[in-house]
Amino acid sequence: MNKKELSASVAGDVSLGGEISVHGFGFGAMRLTGEGIWGPPKDRKGALAVLRRAVELDVNFIDTADSYGPHVNEELIAEALFPYPAGLVIATKGGWNRPGPNQWTHDASPAHLRKAVEGSLKRLRLDRIDVYQLHAPDPVVSFEASVETLARLRDEGKIRLVALSNVTLEHITRARRIVPIASVQNRYSFADREWDYVVDYCDRNGIVFIPWFPLGAGKVAGEVLNEIARTHRAHPMQVALAWLLRRSPIMLPIPGTSSIEHLEQNVAAASLRLSEEEYEQLAGVPELVSAR
Repeated sequence: MNKKELSASVAGDVSLGGEISVHGFGFGAMRLTGEGIWGPPKDRKGALAVLRRAVELDVNFIDTADSYGPHVNEELIAEALFPYPAGLVIATKGGWNRPGPNQWTHDASPAHLRKAVEGSLKRLRLDRIDVYQLHAPDPVVSFEASVETLARLRDEGKIRLVALSNVTLEHITRARRIVPIASVQNRYSFADREWDYVVDYCDRNGIVFIPWFPLGAGKVAGEVLNEIARTHRAHPMQVALAWLLRRSPIMLPIPGTSSIEHLEQNVAAASLRLSEEEYEQLAGVPELVSAR
C-alpha cells in the first residue's frame, strides 16, 4: 500500500442531505476517552495525535457525541483540530446521558436536547453543527417532540442537518414527516444484518447510512473473514470494512481507534477490492450461522 492510496478519499464521496459532500470513510471518535467511555483518555497526547492523523489521511467526517466522556470527546476534537480545516464535518449526538462508566440513560426531552446542542456548540467551538444526530429514541418522551426540537434548532441556525441513530424504519419515516433526515447510524456489519432493510431504504431515499460496530463477531464470521483476509494479505477488519463500502454507495463507515497504526490500517481498507464471490461469501454469513 503506497502513501498515495492511504487516503479516505479512495472510498469516493457521499452526500449528506444533498448539501454536504464528504469522503465515504469517516472516523468514530468514541474510543478517545477513558475506560467505559468515561473521563479523559489515558494518553491525551496520543488521542490528539490520532485525530490530527485522521485529517492528514483525508478523513473529513468525524463522529462524536456529548455523552462520550461525557463532554471529553468533543473537547478533544476542538483541542486537536480547531481552527478546523475547510470541508471537515463534525457530527455529534444528543439524547443519551453518561452517568458513569459503561452506563447510559435516556433523555431526549426538548429541554435536554436544546441544552445539549448549546453545550456541543460551545465545546466544539462552532456557530453551527453540520450534522446533529438524535442518539436514540427516548421510551418516555414523544419521538415527534424530540425531532421537532431538532427541527426548530435547525430553523434557528444552530444545526445544519438533522440525523438519527439507533432507530427503526418507522422512526425514520415519522421523522421525515417533520424534517429532512441526512443520515441514519445503526449497528451493522457483514455478519450483523438486522438493519438490512433500513440500509435498503436509505439507499432508495438518498440517506447516508453510518454503520457502527462494523466487525462481525462469532466463530463462523471469523473463519470466513480470516480466509478472505489471508487471500488479500490484509487484516480481517480491513475486509469487513471493504464489504461495507461495497454494500451500498450511501455507506459511511466510521471505525474508531486510539492508535495511529490501527487508524492507518483502517483507512487502507478503502483501497481493498473484494471479488463478487468474496462479497457474496461474506454476505452469506448470517445464513450460515442460522443454519448451524
